[in-house]
Amino acid sequence: MAALIGGPQQIEVAQRLFTHFGSLSNIFAAPPTALAEISGIGPLTVARLRAALELGLRVTAQPTEQRPQIRGAADAAELLIPQMCRLEQEQFKLILLDTRMYVIDLVTLYVGSVNEQVIRVAEVFREAIRHNATAIVLAHNHPTSDVSPSPEDLSTSRAIINAGRLLNVEVVDHLIISGRGQHAFYSMKEHGVAFDE
Repeated sequence: MAALIGGPQQIEVAQRLFTHFGSLSNIFAAPPTALAEISGIGPLTVARLRAALELGLRVTAQPTEQRPQIRGAADAAELLIPQMCRLEQEQFKLILLDTRMYVIDLVTLYVGSVNEQVIRVAEVFREAIRHNATAIVLAHNHPTSDVSPSPEDLSTSRAIINAGRLLNVEVVDHLIISGRGQHAFYSMKEHGVAFDE
């Protein structure tokens, strides 16, 4: 508040505001004329304060529902298929999720052949931890139309799932997205593979 007020006595003026109005919400609700009655508050300062408080209100009022929510494999696939169904190379992606399963970010970790030797479990969770994600969805594509998981897909998934349990980051699913423009996918969770241990 003092930084917005500015001037040589900005802290004292901010204290006067809080003493008079009692709280930030009361300051926001006060009419401009009431704010201007406080010694050290002029019309420009009133405008700055009201604009800053309005911006803060708008930021906190932004609904999380503007971000997609992953309630199951179909929701994740709907997010991924448009990006991945025509790729000519394999890509490994992460959907990072918050506690309510809203998407925080979608991260491409690898481009090229995806197998246990290439994927480093630490890199998967570094992204999750960096974004403060509590859950993740793994995904990669098969440039062919075959979405069956390979033995490498399964072993990689198991390694990541086990690491997630240790780090308290839930691995929600691992999807394989079909190539050749097809809108098909395979959910390891729904098929009970890799998640069965």
